[in-house]
Amino acid sequence: MTPSKMFFTKGVGVHKDRLASFEAALRDAGIEKCNLVYVSSIFPPNCKVLTKEKGVEYLKAGQITFCVMARMETNEPNRLISAAIGLALPTNTNAYGYLSEHHSFGETGKKAGEYAEDLAATMLATTLGLEFDADKAWDERKQEYISSGQIFKTTNICQSTEGNKDGLWTTVLAAAVLIIE
Repeated sequence: MTPSKMFFTKGVGVHKDRLASFEAALRDAGIEKCNLVYVSSIFPPNCKVLTKEKGVEYLKAGQITFCVMARMETNEPNRLISAAIGLALPTNTNAYGYLSEHHSFGETGKKAGEYAEDLAATMLATTLGLEFDADKAWDERKQEYISSGQIFKTTNICQSTEGNKDGLWTTVLAAAVLIIE
């Protein structure tokens, strides 16, 4: 039972009730009809990354759906919250990659997304036994990580927003949804 496809999604929800805020974020992300099961961080070998639009076509109401999810919530007015998923892939598609989740207060979406990418790249490199420093391994021109002769492609998805000005619960989420056919 290995996923063959994956897609990224994100959402924001606001409601007076905490749980309803989360549900609204799931709706915004397009995954509210699934029974979500959180899994850890391995991106399967030979897994294809789909667009959100293509990915949601595989979902059916009530199905068990595996995902890596980052989620943050607040009821503090104007408090900045972010949730990000990072992905690091080796150039060898027969090898596995890493997904990471990061959630934070007071961090912009750009900063949270980059942190999630760095985290995924670090986890992938270290699991392969490579010494890795995200700051030194980043090739700005090529937009990729280079470590011990292996090249890592990375990306992220991040949702950030400020808490509702009236103190309603505000939830952000980012998810990598895994599809098993």
